[in-house]
Amino acid sequence: MIALRALGRDERGASVVELALIAPVLASLFVGMVDISRAYSFRLGLEQVVQRSIEKVMQYQESTSTYSTLHNETVIAANAAGYTDVASGDVVLDYWLECAGVRQASYDTNCSAGVAYARYVQVSVSSDFEPLFGTELFPGANSDGNFTITARAGMRTQ
Repeated sequence: MIALRALGRDERGASVVELALIAPVLASLFVGMVDISRAYSFRLGLEQVVQRSIEKVMQYQESTSTYSTLHNETVIAANAAGYTDVASGDVVLDYWLECAGVRQASYDTNCSAGVAYARYVQVSVSSDFEPLFGTELFPGANSDGNFTITARAGMRTQ
């Protein structure tokens, strides 16, 4: 009986039990930080692909055929950078004309004489990021637990 009372008052090993209770919480925080870091790195890489594509516009003359070439080059650049799930449908190319700051319906028209005009091009690419422990319960997650990350870049061409 004395040994049982002594065992009840013994505090040796209490820190091991406390560590066992807090370890899953610490592991979850660590995995979350790693996933956020990986997602940020994923997005930066995707943005580099889009920036590379938009820089190609400076090498060509400004025309709609250049923009269709740009669309294909964006897919090729994304695949070469390791984003193998990027297909033609994941790349959105937008080009427009603004007359006096108002977007026009047609890119190929001209603005009235004396009106300030500008032509723009924008490329955006979407790709799915797969977290280490993905679940559809996370806010913003797809039904398969992945997250769709989009990167955009644009520039004024004229």
